[in-house]
Amino acid sequence: MSSTYAAPLDAVEHALDDLATIAPDYRSTGEKKDALVRLSRIMARVEAERIRILAVAEDIAVEAGARSTAHWLAAETRDGIGQVRLREKIAHHPGTRIVEAMGHGTVQVAQAREIVDALQRLPKNLDPELREKGEAYLISEAAHFGPPELRRLGARLLEVIAPEDADQAEYQRLLAEDRRARAVTRLTFRDRGDGSGDLHARIPMPVLNRLRTYLEAYTAPRRGPLGGVLGDEIDQLPASRRGGEAFCALLENLPTNRLPKHGGTATSVMVTIDLESLRSGTGTAETSTGDRLTADQTRRLACQAGIIPVVLGGKGEILDLGRSKRLFTGPQRKAMALRDRGCTAEGCTIPAAWTEAHHFRQPWSKGGRTDLADGKLLCPFHHHRAHDPGWDTHHHPNGSTTFHRRT
Repeated sequence: MSSTYAAPLDAVEHALDDLATIAPDYRSTGEKKDALVRLSRIMARVEAERIRILAVAEDIAVEAGARSTAHWLAAETRDGIGQVRLREKIAHHPGTRIVEAMGHGTVQVAQAREIVDALQRLPKNLDPELREKGEAYLISEAAHFGPPELRRLGARLLEVIAPEDADQAEYQRLLAEDRRARAVTRLTFRDRGDGSGDLHARIPMPVLNRLRTYLEAYTAPRRGPLGGVLGDEIDQLPASRRGGEAFCALLENLPTNRLPKHGGTATSVMVTIDLESLRSGTGTAETSTGDRLTADQTRRLACQAGIIPVVLGGKGEILDLGRSKRLFTGPQRKAMALRDRGCTAEGCTIPAAWTEAHHFRQPWSKGGRTDLADGKLLCPFHHHRAHDPGWDTHHHPNGSTTFHRRT
C-alpha cells in the first residue's frame, strides 16, 4: 500500500484501537447516545471513501483476473457480494453529490441507495438540470427521513421537479411495472412427501395485496372495541400459521359455481368413501385429485360447497352422490348468522361472515338433517377441531361450543 493511504488509514485503526479500550458499560446514557450518533456519522464517511475508490478501481479486477472488482473485494473481505455491489452501484452513479454528502456524514448507505434508485427511475430524456434538482432535493430530505420515507419521496420525485410531466410519466411507469410483473409471474407446487407441500408464487403486487386482504379477513376480523378476548387460542398462533390456515379456508370456501367448467360440469373435487368407513370414522377416503383423507376429514369437507362426497356400498355401488340437502341454504346461513353472531367456539371472535356451517346434532354422514336447529357456525380453525378425533366437542344449551383434548 502506498504511503498516501497508509498514514491516514493507520491513524484510523489506531483510533479504533483506543476506542476499543473504553468499556461502554460504565458510560452515561448521554455519552452512549453521542457515541452511537458520531460513530454512525463516521461510518458513513468511511463508506464514502470506500465508494470513491470503488468508482475508479476497475484495474483491480484486471490485475487480479476477477469477474469484477466487487467480486474481488467480497472474496478478500468475506463480505456479501450483494453488499459490495450496492456500494459499487452508488460509486458508478453519475456525479459526486451523493458521495460528498456521505463524506460529510449526512447520508447513510441505505439512504444513498434509495436516492440512486429514485434517480434511475426518472425518464431517460429528462432535462439534466431537473435531474440534478431532484438529486439535491432527496439529499436535503435525507437529513430528516430514513430509507423507507426516502423511497416514498423518490416514487413521487417527478411531481416535485417536473409536475407538468408527472402524470404521463407515472402512467408509463405503472404500465412498464405491470408488464415486468406479469412477465415474471410464476406459481409452482412441490410435494414434500410428509402430507404437506410447498407453494411458491411470484405475482403482481396488486394481486398479492388483494390476496393479503382476503386472508386478513379470516385472520384479523374482530368484534368489540378491545379487539377480541385476551388469550384467544387463534391469536396465539404464529402469524405465518394463521396465514396458512386462512389460505386453506379461502380455497375450501371458493364458490365452485363461479369457477371455469371442466368437461361441461362445474369444477369440483369428489371424495369417495365407503359407507361403513364414513359411519365408523376409522376408514379412509380418496379424492378425485388423488389424495387420501381420513373419514373425519371427509365429514368436515362434506359440510362445505365445492366438495362432492361419493358414498359407496359394500359392492362399490354409489349410494349417495352429493346429497342435494347436504348444504345449508342461503336463508339458513343468514338465520344462523343472526342467531350465532359469529363462531360459537367459546372465546373465539371471528364474525359470522367468515365462518362455516357445521352439522352438530347429527352429522350429515349419519343421516343428519340440514335444518337450522341442527346447524351452528364455526370458524375454519374450530370447524377442523370439531371433526378432529383427538378432541371432544361439547355443545352447550346457551349455544356455545367448547373442546377438550382426549387422553
